[in-house]
Amino acid sequence: RKKGEIIKLTTTEFSLLALLAKNHGRVLTHQFILKEVWGYGYVEQTQYLRVFIAQLRKKIEDNPANPALLITESGIGYRFGD
Repeated sequence: RKKGEIIKLTTTEFSLLALLAKNHGRVLTHQFILKEVWGYGYVEQTQYLRVFIAQLRKKIEDNPANPALLITESGIGYRFGD
């Protein structure tokens, strides 16, 4: 929920968000996230990850251009913030 409204997520968006939330505060590498959400065959497909992170930010962040929850760690991956 965001501001009392239910947020609709795709299965992949939910899996990605759940993985990040379960590892709250930890930086997860691009390859680790891709392997966990999409499988071993996708570990080099970082564009998939960028697209889904952008979609999630639009849905859950108050300001997607300045995210507080889905934090980018340049050149490494992402982490779920406070």
